[in-house]
Amino acid sequence: MVTGRPAAVEARGWAWRHATRLKWALSAVSLHIEPGERVLLLGASGSGKSTLLHGFAGVLGGDDEGESHGELLIDGMPAARARGRAGLVLQDPDSQAILARVGDDVAFGAENLGVARDEIWRRVREALDAVGLDIPLDASTTALSGGQKQRLALAGAIAMRPGVLLLDEPTANLDPAGVLEVRDAVGRVLERTGATLVVVEHRLNAWLPLVDRVIVLGDGGVIADGTPEAVLGAHGPELAASGVWVPGIPPRHPAPPVGPAGSTLLHARDLAIARVRGRAVASGIDLAVRAGEAIGITGPNGAGKTTLGLTLAGLLVPAAGRVEASAELARGAKGDPIRWSSRELLTRIGTVMQDPEHQLLTTTVRAELEVGPRALRLGEAEIRGRVDDLLERLRLSALAEANPYTLSGGEKRRLTVAAALATRPDVIVLDEPTFGQDARTWAELVAIIASVRDAGAAVVAVTHDLDVLEALRAREVRIGGHA
Repeated sequence: MVTGRPAAVEARGWAWRHATRLKWALSAVSLHIEPGERVLLLGASGSGKSTLLHGFAGVLGGDDEGESHGELLIDGMPAARARGRAGLVLQDPDSQAILARVGDDVAFGAENLGVARDEIWRRVREALDAVGLDIPLDASTTALSGGQKQRLALAGAIAMRPGVLLLDEPTANLDPAGVLEVRDAVGRVLERTGATLVVVEHRLNAWLPLVDRVIVLGDGGVIADGTPEAVLGAHGPELAASGVWVPGIPPRHPAPPVGPAGSTLLHARDLAIARVRGRAVASGIDLAVRAGEAIGITGPNGAGKTTLGLTLAGLLVPAAGRVEASAELARGAKGDPIRWSSRELLTRIGTVMQDPEHQLLTTTVRAELEVGPRALRLGEAEIRGRVDDLLERLRLSALAEANPYTLSGGEKRRLTVAAALATRPDVIVLDEPTFGQDARTWAELVAIIASVRDAGAAVVAVTHDLDVLEALRAREVRIGGHA
């Protein structure tokens, strides 16, 4: 496989601040990565890891998007002008599939670089082979599993023959099997191409076998840099306290439930679920959702976990069977939850979707948290009290006036969880509630979910994060086939 030459990556006193935020995401980053190095970039949620990666990829935007100082260089050239030298893969598998067919999707980047047609299709086949995707070029991208979609995105990046691969939490939304699929695909690509690697991940274990250097960001700049053994050995407890997931240092778990589960609030009876009407992805589901209990819905990518969550939440019509609400939950609302109005759902069933941006409605974090309470026509003092409490508990106070779209992925997740909790629903359905969190914010978020459970609400968490099930003492409901 013919490849581009590995790239050197450098930051010289680089700082960045989004146009709508007061705080600098990064204020004094200086580092140099040699061609062919394999680097794991760590740091607490909001420390600027993704911002730095996007800067190296040249996709942060111009002066109208934000303010920057210093330099980001690839092979000595400003990163924004090093066209095609960096390939970026993001955390959400669905957001990166651009075209309908596999072959066209992999070809997209190379086409934009002006590569000759015959050469493009040779690269497409080589890239798919390198990531281990043995599927027809005309296969539908929508039919792929999450792990396959991430390998597809990786194939599209390497078809451009970049000198550096930039991976921004590429396994955050994947089941354990999908994580290994993508990690192993990256390993194969590095062996074939020799490309430089910079990968951002909160969870270290899967990536430590591939990397030879760890760089930790904090306080606006680099706070640790060295081999994995040296950095984790010398700074392990300190890094764990700042939020880094350090192997052997688990995050805090909340106390067990304060009492047994209460009455059934929702009951799925012989339920079949479908993303597209008439095409069930799972059936025969019988599930009672009880007050004061946490349920974890698990299973492989594509099994229907998200679809089940949305169906229980009254947002998708069952393909067959019913989701029935108790009189205690309905409180006068008529029929099954799928028939309830948005306002009726607000205090009864809250939902946090997998993609935070699908739920962002306003221009500031504070206003986002006020949407639900204002829809309930609460008084100003009550709204302010609820919002201030959630901002403090989820470490969002400093971002209260920031535009939600400028937040990091982990911050957006905490915001959407807080927005759902602001209306104090009796049932809350959370789709991947802990993705993108560092160890500290993970523990704080899980503690808040546990407190909601202990206050008598039913919690339904769709998750690949098995630590969440243990921390919440959740009843596991697994759907789908083998992972």
